[in-house]
Amino acid sequence: MSNIKLGATLFCYGTEYARYQYDFEECVKQAAAAGAEGYEIVGTQMLPSYPNVSDEFLGLVQDLKNKYGIGPVGYGANNDKGMMHDRNLTDDEMLADTIIDLKAANKLGCKVMRSQYMLSPAAFERLAPYAELYNVKVGIEIHNPETPTSPVMQEYLEVIKRTGSKYLGFVPDFGFLSVAPNKPQWMKAVQAGVKEEHLEMAAEMRRTGVPQEEAQRKLMEAGAHPAINGVLAGMYGFVQFKSKDALPGLLQELKDILPYSFEMHGKFHYLSEDCVEPSIPYKEILDMLVDTDFDGYLICEYEDELYCGGTEFTKRQLAMEKRLLGR
Repeated sequence: MSNIKLGATLFCYGTEYARYQYDFEECVKQAAAAGAEGYEIVGTQMLPSYPNVSDEFLGLVQDLKNKYGIGPVGYGANNDKGMMHDRNLTDDEMLADTIIDLKAANKLGCKVMRSQYMLSPAAFERLAPYAELYNVKVGIEIHNPETPTSPVMQEYLEVIKRTGSKYLGFVPDFGFLSVAPNKPQWMKAVQAGVKEEHLEMAAEMRRTGVPQEEAQRKLMEAGAHPAINGVLAGMYGFVQFKSKDALPGLLQELKDILPYSFEMHGKFHYLSEDCVEPSIPYKEILDMLVDTDFDGYLICEYEDELYCGGTEFTKRQLAMEKRLLGR
């Protein structure tokens, strides 16, 4: 039987934070009010002294934990290979950067750090002794459009198995389980003048595997508004979706890598008032997870494509998850 703990990444409140509507304390307060049992902090977003954690900020984190009852359980590292204007960072440089992130995660008391596939499998393998030294488990994020069986993710799996390290693994993001178009992008396209019939046409072509360039050409020939191109790019990119018939296979992929998964990201883009995410099938996902041995956090992660803030949607997401888990 699983032991799923529910958390939220403070990234959910990124819009409010960027607009100076919330400070760090308010983000933590809102996560606690929404029902999170712990939170993830993305270092580049909310660490004033990034990449380091100052004693002053650590004191604030501890004070807020005493005040609101929740603290950091996950650290979101940002593996930026393009920091230099004239070249990509080398594996050695990426490894050194990630070790600094490990130190930050350790100081904050996080036991899990989400990393990204900009950190190559070779550098990831070399990270194992440092992760063990700092007692922080490092999970490569499996983010849409990748799935657990994507070639690059299989390379990371080989590293995990070869090293035998309990400190190297995955952080699956539920976005790869999407079985319907992204709701906010659809809504913005309609507001921009795109007709529903053309959006349906685009979704059907994506669902049946029509190549993107061919789909774009057919939409233009059908007289679609040019704003549809942004939606189409999403359908073939970071918010792509599969047919519902593919869901059992995708759920099996997730189940297969659970033994190597330290936490999961409960991605959500939009929730109606009845607390339903229209593109990600949460009932089927959570029904599968409850009967597994997964022991860790399911971290809510809101992508604010509507630029409306994540406060209400995060409350709905956690309410939905609790309902589906029977809590």
